[in-house]
Amino acid sequence: MSRSFLASHAGPARNADLRACDHPGCAATGEFRAPRSRAALNQFYWFCLDHVRAYNAAWNYYAGMSMNEIEQEIRHDTVWQRPTWPFGTRLYRYAARFRDSGLFGFEDEAEPGRDGNGAKRHHHPASPEGRALAVFNLEPPVSLPGLKARYKELVKLNHPDSHGGDKDAEERLKVINQAYATLKASYAAT
Repeated sequence: MSRSFLASHAGPARNADLRACDHPGCAATGEFRAPRSRAALNQFYWFCLDHVRAYNAAWNYYAGMSMNEIEQEIRHDTVWQRPTWPFGTRLYRYAARFRDSGLFGFEDEAEPGRDGNGAKRHHHPASPEGRALAVFNLEPPVSLPGLKARYKELVKLNHPDSHGGDKDAEERLKVINQAYATLKASYAAT
């Protein structure tokens, strides 16, 4: 498998940067740069169009690497050279910032929506739109931009990736997505 650095992609050099083609015996102007090697990607040869095409056709980023080294390089490139770890193995500092606004039954006792004994008062809206608005903790009328802003806020707070792959967060996100789909459909119908 070759990883082509299309040297011609960089475009021709400016007139002030004219130089001779680096190909032996070529007298043309070297307008197109090409990396010298995999280890020196920021150092370039300068070729004319014909020789940069030949260089690109012969270029093999993985030349001289074993199959294991190639596999590791591909895996490393898949995540843009950033560290990775399996789901659920890294502690997330976002959990302390998570605060449920009563959406999923985790309200603080001092908050509205509780009776004098701390028991939660339930209100079940009759329509699907009413239930969806309750999930978003919104009252009608709601604008579409306001709905989208609240949706993004709730997704950010409840996404399983920000809670270490927590299944409860996944279920909360499903409820949010279903409510958003319901409200979006009702806006499309009007």
